[in-house]
Amino acid sequence: MDQLIKRLRDERTLPEEDLRILLSAEDDASLEALCLQARQVREQYYGLKVYIRGLIELTNICKNDCYYCGIRRSNRDVVRYRLSHEQVLECCAHGYGLGFRTFVLQGGEDPYWTSDRLVTLIQEIRQSYSDCAITLSIGEWKRVDYETFYAAGANRFLLRHETFDPEHYAVLHPREMSAEHRQHCLRQLKEIGFQTGTGIMVGSPEQTIDHLIRDIRFIEELKPQMIGLGPFLPHKQTPFAGKPAGSLQLTLRLLAILRLMHPEALIPSTTALATLHPEGRLHGILAGCNVVMPNLSPLEQRKKYELYNDKAALGAEAAEGLSLLADQLASIGYELSYERGDSLR
Repeated sequence: MDQLIKRLRDERTLPEEDLRILLSAEDDASLEALCLQARQVREQYYGLKVYIRGLIELTNICKNDCYYCGIRRSNRDVVRYRLSHEQVLECCAHGYGLGFRTFVLQGGEDPYWTSDRLVTLIQEIRQSYSDCAITLSIGEWKRVDYETFYAAGANRFLLRHETFDPEHYAVLHPREMSAEHRQHCLRQLKEIGFQTGTGIMVGSPEQTIDHLIRDIRFIEELKPQMIGLGPFLPHKQTPFAGKPAGSLQLTLRLLAILRLMHPEALIPSTTALATLHPEGRLHGILAGCNVVMPNLSPLEQRKKYELYNDKAALGAEAAEGLSLLADQLASIGYELSYERGDSLR
């Protein structure tokens, strides 16, 4: 096993049969060996810095009906909200004062937030905070819209492909959505010039090791600047309410593998990890992650953006908890960085 891990670090790839061995292993020793190598690589490229991004959740209204998502169109019990243009700017002003130099605008695919409204918002943020990066995580659009967002001043775009395999994608999504279109959007974002991020849910219903290997190969092909993945977590008002959560160990194993394959990538330790395990965020950092995204959204709205049950939204997960987050990172030898933190890729 140690030889496989060393080869992965040296060559940044492995044949399918060797990836299968690493992904299928369940022993603590091989996981710790993977994480150790991943930490060494991320420290070689990024030092001990963990970059912060301020997460602003625009809206929990969504036209899509993804089977795993708590804000899916069919969920009649969710309390819907939508931030106004002015509220988003207030979040940015608050975050800038706290030291954030990246804002992540995330939301459901809400028809209210048209291309024109988003462009106006992006332009105002860009004019007010010229030294900041603007990241969008707002789903699938036409190429012309992506180009318009980029021209308005957005720098980065997050669009997790969720699963590369078309049949598995159909297990998770309604018929009008497709894996092929999702991947097409990602390739367009790269062509336009966005720092592009993709990723998956680990342990989603009916996912297999073969699916994960195909996901790894797609990420190899795409060469994204950002890789975001976290465990699948069920939501009580979705078709997958009774499904088990993804494994912490497998999520950490995959994070470490992807760090070794993509040393220059920005990889967040996600809120889903922090929700799955009390120290999940720290475990992610120790598996090679180098980004965290505390929540800048208005306090009264944070719990309403619940993609899965019992989402962590307070303490070190909140913008107001930066000192606690800094202390937690320091306890494992890392430091919070207020820089923009662009990808080295």
